[in-house]
Amino acid sequence: MSQQNTGVAVVGIDIGKNSFHIVGQDGRGEIVLRQKWSRSQVEARFAAAGGVVTAAFRAVLFEVTGVR
Repeated sequence: MSQQNTGVAVVGIDIGKNSFHIVGQDGRGEIVLRQKWSRSQVEARFAAAGGVVTAAFRAVLFEVTGVR
């Protein structure tokens, strides 16, 4: 996932309970990566990729109770 290998400049990470949705954009804002990773894959894939990218995280925390 380094900039030299895939052209990814920015990575968006949507944090879920059991998985992460990953979207990578190149320097022009075009989507060049769209995948779903398990929690265990995230650290391993970033470590193996090398290089530097900007990462943006999104997490939604809510609880639905008493909805009628």
